[in-house]
Amino acid sequence: MKKIIPLLILSFILSCGDAPKKSATLTELASEKSDLMQQIDSLSNVLKSVEERISKLDTTKRLNVVTAIEAKEKTFRHYIKVQGTVEADQSVELYPERSGTIIQIFVKEGQQVSKGETLVQIDNSIVESSMIELQTELNLATTTFERQERLWQQNIGSELQFLQAKAKKEGLENKLNSLEEQAKKLVISAPFSGVIDEVFAKVGGVAAPQIPAIRLVNLNTIHVESEVTESYLKSIKKGTEVELFFPSISKNISAKINQVGSYINPNNRSFKIRININNPNNELKANLLADVKINDFKETGIVIPTKLIQKDRIGKTFVYTLMQDGDIFSVQKTYIQDKMAYNNESFIVDGLTPHALIVDKGSRIVKANENVILGE
Repeated sequence: MKKIIPLLILSFILSCGDAPKKSATLTELASEKSDLMQQIDSLSNVLKSVEERISKLDTTKRLNVVTAIEAKEKTFRHYIKVQGTVEADQSVELYPERSGTIIQIFVKEGQQVSKGETLVQIDNSIVESSMIELQTELNLATTTFERQERLWQQNIGSELQFLQAKAKKEGLENKLNSLEEQAKKLVISAPFSGVIDEVFAKVGGVAAPQIPAIRLVNLNTIHVESEVTESYLKSIKKGTEVELFFPSISKNISAKINQVGSYINPNNRSFKIRININNPNNELKANLLADVKINDFKETGIVIPTKLIQKDRIGKTFVYTLMQDGDIFSVQKTYIQDKMAYNNESFIVDGLTPHALIVDKGSRIVKANENVILGE
């Protein structure tokens, strides 16, 4: 059959190809040419149809074997990757308010302390001596005032004596209160409950307002802080989902952005984000590095492997799909529109429908309209 068809076409052309008469006009020749072209096109269509039928019936022809995947809808997520650091909400270096010699340190590194607990005592002997002396004077002044008050109530004595006794008593009380406040400044206390991270002070050393004495940290509540380039400002907002990974301890945490900065750093054109996380076991430490993945896009649709997408000469993207005819599949060139890719997957917005068969293995060796066999 393959040999007969070409011979018939050749015979037809030869039979119609007799040299025209020299007397034929240009119009007649053009009309004759048009008729011949139509006949050739008609025979070409017949030949194509016969070849397709032969291809289906010819068991000796070797067809390419390909595999296929079915287009399915699923949730596609795209992430932005940035670096972040762990910051403790309560982390502070404690400084003394007054200078003096350190006479006692009540805590050790790693010790748990409560809010208000005394941590360091600075020498307050002079203040205490003054307070004892002043307390004695105050006791006498109080007794004198109480006697003068009783006499005044009985209309005995002068008003001036009563007022002088009252003024002296109140003056000594104010001085004593002042000394008590000075004594408090010679003590370093815990402003919140936490763990003593480091003790800088030494017994016998000199305490000064510009020298830190103790670092106190509470890691129960912490946050991750990161900087993101301003080009992502539209897609990042409060409540955006994030995935945190701490490579030093191989720990993953899912969280949400709690705060988006309102200031663009002019030096690197970035803004800050804050992610609050709980840390009940104190596993995460201050200044620990974190890999932050911000979910800037999330939508349900058709998702396919990026490796299956190809481009033609003019830059249009396409995939090869299959149309079934019995046991034989015909390869179709299907143009698509992909929106974005992440983690070797692409989100398709146009060109594919659910359950479409997409050529997987063999997609780089097939061509459009080719018949193939579907393998496993």
